[in-house]
Amino acid sequence: MFASRRLLQACRITLFSRDNCGLCTQAKGVLSDVWDKRPFAYKEVNLALPESNAWRELYDFDIPVIHISKSSAAGEQVSSAGQAVKLMHRFTADQVQVKMNQVESQS
Repeated sequence: MFASRRLLQACRITLFSRDNCGLCTQAKGVLSDVWDKRPFAYKEVNLALPESNAWRELYDFDIPVIHISKSSAAGEQVSSAGQAVKLMHRFTADQVQVKMNQVESQS
């Protein structure tokens, strides 16, 4: 069962957001729709928190932003954000799934 659960969560999606952000709320709804069809590991980074200062400097005017990676990949790093598979601002469930396919097909 554990192995099949890991296969179902082949991707990890990290959402960069902040409180009281309408687009962030909308993005969470899109991710919920994706989850219903295709479960993934999930992490959220709130840019309003002091420990998120480096991410805030990078994404303050771009949120919401999602990074999509293999669930087995190392955690997100600001230094490698330029290479991340990502979507910004407004995105659809279909766009998220296309990016998930892209990540899953990488060796």
